[in-house]
This record gives sequence, structure tokens and C-alpha cells, in this order.
Amino acid sequence: MRPLLVGLAALTLLASPVFAAEPAAAPDRPLPDAAQEARAQALFKDVRCVVCQHESIADSPAGIAGDMRQRIREEIASGDSDAAVRDDLVKLYGDYILFTPPVREGTWLLWFGPLMLVVLGGLALIAFTRRQTVESTPLSPDEERRLADLLQTETVRPDPDASAPHDGR
Repeated sequence: MRPLLVGLAALTLLASPVFAAEPAAAPDRPLPDAAQEARAQALFKDVRCVVCQHESIADSPAGIAGDMRQRIREEIASGDSDAAVRDDLVKLYGDYILFTPPVREGTWLLWFGPLMLVVLGGLALIAFTRRQTVESTPLSPDEERRLADLLQTETVRPDPDASAPHDGR
């Protein structure tokens, strides 16, 4: 009985990825009017797939992309304008759904953030290059003589952990 339960558990674990996969998108049914279908195809390229996120719904094989294509076709067939279709999608999914979101207060950071980073980086670079270096004053003859004396003696070294080659270590 125990080997049967172990085998059944193993089969369940192996089959679970198959059941977890997203169902395939329903086949697309183009609109009968060629002008309306052309409008729909143009909109498909402007709308981001919420599953793939880097593909438009025109290229995405995800099931939700197929549902979104069908929804757009239905709205166009009912007489909605392209702007109305986009507005409807933005209401459902937010500005992220469009590859080119509108410029408004909520998207200023998206549109102007990279430009501001470049400007700030340029200003920082200019400030860094214009920063004046501190000139060190030359040593006085007395200080040079004392330095030469210190370097001649073996008791003072620049690094206390350093060893000279003749120390025998």
C-alpha cells in the first residue's frame, strides 16, 4: 500500500506544472471591416501585455493578451474611438498598460526622471572637475634636513609593518 501512495504522490508532483500552466489564448477572430481591423492592429502594438510586460498584446501568446485583443475589437466594432479604447484600458490597468504613457502630473517622474539624472550627473561631474586642488607648501630647509636625517636612520620607517630586504626575514 505504501509504494502505491508514494507513486501517486510522485505523479501528482510531476503533473502539477502541467495543471498550473496558463491556458492558451483563444484564436483571434478579426473584424469583418478591414479599416476597423487595421485600427485594432495599431492599438494592439501600443498596448503592453500585463503578463509578458515587455511585449505588446499583438505579439504576446498569453491568454490575457488574447482577451485584451478581443475586448479592443469589441469596443472598436461598437463604434468607440481609439482614444476611448485607450482610456478604458488605462482605467482598468493604469498608465503602465500603454507603451507611451501620457505626460501628466502622475507620470512626470517617468518622463523627466532620466533627464534629471543626466543633468544632475553632469553637474556633479562639472563640480568634481572644477574642484581646486589644495597646493601643499614646500618644506623649509630646516624641515628638509630633519626629513633627510629621519630617512637615514633605520629606526624610523614609513610603514611599521614593512621590512627592509637586509632584515633577514
